[in-house]
Amino acid sequence: MKTALLILNAGSSSLKFAVYSADTAPTPGATYRGMIEEIGGPGRFRVEHLDQGSVLDEAVTPANHAQALQHVLAWLQRSHPGLQLRAAGHRVVHGGAEFNQPALVNDQVLAKLEKLIPLSPLHQPHNLGAIRALAEILPDLPQVACFDTAFHHGLPNVAKHFALPREMVARGVRRYGFHGLSYEYIASVLPEHLGATADGRVIVAHLGNGASLCAMRQRRSVETSMSFTPLDGLPMGTRCGAIDPGVLLYLMREEGMRLDQLEHLLSHGSGLLGYSGISSDVRALLASDHPHAAEALELFTYRISQAVASHAVAAGGIDALVFTAGIGEHAAPIRAAICQRLEWLGLHLDEDANNRHHPRISQGNSPISAWVIPTNEEWVIARDTWRLTQQDTEGTPLDP
Repeated sequence: MKTALLILNAGSSSLKFAVYSADTAPTPGATYRGMIEEIGGPGRFRVEHLDQGSVLDEAVTPANHAQALQHVLAWLQRSHPGLQLRAAGHRVVHGGAEFNQPALVNDQVLAKLEKLIPLSPLHQPHNLGAIRALAEILPDLPQVACFDTAFHHGLPNVAKHFALPREMVARGVRRYGFHGLSYEYIASVLPEHLGATADGRVIVAHLGNGASLCAMRQRRSVETSMSFTPLDGLPMGTRCGAIDPGVLLYLMREEGMRLDQLEHLLSHGSGLLGYSGISSDVRALLASDHPHAAEALELFTYRISQAVASHAVAAGGIDALVFTAGIGEHAAPIRAAICQRLEWLGLHLDEDANNRHHPRISQGNSPISAWVIPTNEEWVIARDTWRLTQQDTEGTPLDP
């Protein structure tokens, strides 16, 4: 590997990254995947190689994302002397109404993306902070922003708008949708699994700590459960999902809850964690014998099943249901509970295939097929970063 693409996903206290060889167009398998946890405190720096498994696991104490990036670049330089970076690609949660394609970052693009921070205050500042930090370290390195909202840019108007006064749309109040990088990847590989059905009525369930659904026709988004922010839709690890807005007015008016308290409740104290009072982690809830754990999981799968049925309306029916992301790919009991609630629609689960995590988990004669397809958001970013920076063949020397 002489040249590489660095793919970054910056969170509030973590930095996930992947390294793809850029000697040729990137293939779906990253050469390295890693993460720095607990930025701002005692954390760990972990790296795995595609073939060799774990190659690094050490304690680090980066004070901020810039220092975390310095750790990543220094490790790359040590492990691959002479390696040059072709470009860096970033997951950026919000592209607003303008950015429906990946964008090569410059000052004007950054300024536009910073104006979207109020639409995604939990994610956007950290995504953009990583871009700025890397620009300080390697100012000549091309950087590409890839947007979680872009896949849903073509939503029909009936799915895009709230029943609010029309002037609100001009102020950016509309449904955007998220997890688009994941849905874009799943759409690209559907023909490998579903054959001709891939262009039919497919509903994809991206179930992780953040969870959403996307209804597709012709492998394009026609409806999605997240909307103006990633708070809407399904209940999640710590997020409430869809809620009567009157509840928020009540909490502020009658309970005296401040805006910052309300924001923390909805984003960090609700969902599986809030309702169970135990954990936001599905694995911990499945292992628990506390009745609140079972009730939280029942609420989770009930709401998802409801949402699948409503998304079938948007798609004009349903030919296939696809599970992806951490819970969707690994939690067989969650998939089973959802599929059992949808049996009336014609989805007949193959329990053995589901328990063995086979790609197809529905019975052979099921009118609706069900699938487990691992997602690969990093590769979507790497592919688009390569495409937008092919002219930058020289690469940038690593100099952390």
